[in-house]
Amino acid sequence: MIGFIFDLDGVIVDTARFHYKAWRALAEQWGYSLSHKDNEQLKGVSRMNSIRKISEWAKVDLQKDELEKMADLKNEYYLSLCDSLGIQDVLPGVLLTIQQCVERGIKIGVGSASKNAKIVLNKLGIHHLFDVVVDGTMVQHSKPNPEVFIQAANKLNVPKHSCVVFEDAQAGVEAAKRAGMFAVGVGFDLLRACDKQINSFKNFDLDDFINEVQMVKK
Repeated sequence: MIGFIFDLDGVIVDTARFHYKAWRALAEQWGYSLSHKDNEQLKGVSRMNSIRKISEWAKVDLQKDELEKMADLKNEYYLSLCDSLGIQDVLPGVLLTIQQCVERGIKIGVGSASKNAKIVLNKLGIHHLFDVVVDGTMVQHSKPNPEVFIQAANKLNVPKHSCVVFEDAQAGVEAAKRAGMFAVGVGFDLLRACDKQINSFKNFDLDDFINEVQMVKK
């Protein structure tokens, strides 16, 4: 038995531009210019931990309730930008891969730090294709803590060592490895410690991939 767990942003869909725009608008209120390099450090990190990082960079000292208020404002702006999302925004090759998994009886889930994962999946029109969705509303710790992937594996009823995680962020790869899972880095950025890296799901051969994973695990 094998199970696939997909990160959401950067793997299934790319709303990174929306996150960056929303975080940058928030940082500007504190007189800080958020760079793309800064934004890379927020990938796979929870909303509150992200805003704590930005407040540290901006050298702004705020109370927890103030940070939570700013995080809510950021999220409202982000969701307004996501209103335009549809099936056309699913990244190339992903929908075909998911459909092939369903046809082959492979259990599939989403493991995302985002508290908006279910909202985004519904806007994309693919939420129903997944057996399990575990998001930031269901876990106490963000990546690189493995909680989100362990919970997804448990809900899929697949042993952790039989799970394959697709991730585009270093924190996510580290979380997958801490969970004892096979980690696949997705994208052109080199991700340390991943077991395999693919540029995208375009031209992805599911059967060849499964054979490769099984060979590695022997």
